Amino acid sequence: MPAKVVVLIGTKKGAFIAESDEARQGWTLRGPFCETWPMNHVIGDPRTGTIYGTGGNEWFGPAVWKSPDLGESWTHSSDGLAYEEGKEPVAAGWSLALAPDGLYAGVQPAGLFKSEDDGASWRHLDGLQKHPTRPEWNPGGAGLILHSLVFDPTDAKRIWVGISAAGVFYSADGGASWEPRNLGTRADFLPEGQNYPEFGQCVHCLVMAPGMPDRLYQQNHCGMYRSDDGGRHWRSIEDGLPSSFGFPAAAHPRQPDTLFLLPLNGDSAGRYVPDARAAVWRTRDGGASWQALRRGLPQENAYFGVLRQAMASDRLDPAGVYFGTSGGALFASADEGESWQTLAQHLPAILSVETMVLDS
Repeated sequence: MPAKVVVLIGTKKGAFIAESDEARQGWTLRGPFCETWPMNHVIGDPRTGTIYGTGGNEWFGPAVWKSPDLGESWTHSSDGLAYEEGKEPVAAGWSLALAPDGLYAGVQPAGLFKSEDDGASWRHLDGLQKHPTRPEWNPGGAGLILHSLVFDPTDAKRIWVGISAAGVFYSADGGASWEPRNLGTRADFLPEGQNYPEFGQCVHCLVMAPGMPDRLYQQNHCGMYRSDDGGRHWRSIEDGLPSSFGFPAAAHPRQPDTLFLLPLNGDSAGRYVPDARAAVWRTRDGGASWQALRRGLPQENAYFGVLRQAMASDRLDPAGVYFGTSGGALFASADEGESWQTLAQHLPAILSVETMVLDS
């Protein structure tokens, strides 16, 4: 039986750790860690209990932090986490992912690095930088960032990335070469007649359905989408949602047709939850229909946003769902969104939420 549920929280002022048993009713919170660096993404390896985090900015520079003992001690490294001389410097780490062949990091400006020694040193996978479309990539509101890293669990050479605002790209050879996969996703901010380009979409979040590596869900600046062929084609699944705009999405750990989403009210209307009433929206049928889940969430004066990496699920049954807000509140559900509790308030702005379940 699972002995401990760990929620890993990246904030503008360091990392925090929330812990509970498998009942997920009583929680303890520790932090801040990582010397209060801006931490864009914090993840855990449930096989070893090791925690990794990445962040930084123009002042701190980029680094990947590591704790082998659930936050009791930390080290960090930026060895190799840099572009070649003459290129725009790496400003920050933005995303991390564990694959069977190593640890990967997405950075700003958009690029991909790999570590084969548990984060001690890094090697630039320069295929993205060499892509012929690279000179035409434009930054999104947070900069030109590689924020989504998705691996096929059956074949680590198959990688999908989400880049704001260049779109979704796919590699079949471990990052040596890439192709854009954006057919069917809109770019409403482009001139009339250019709304469905090959690349240049502002993808916000990309997640994979469990057990179906070619089933991908994408929250975009301009809609919510699903692909059943590894991103070659996308179709809109936003009907029934209160908005076509939002940032985070979280897949169910076992059910490929179940997805959790937290829409915001639009890119120019404040970017907070619609009508200032918080809800997580859930589909059980792959996006054909949606249900608003509100019990336990604030239903008035909720003027917060939730960022692209600030929502996650755990692998228990029923699945837990978690999200953190721009106002520093952390919410959790132990019953797949049917009811919610507040785990923390008044944290720094929350940038990422991930989970790790440790077995006894």
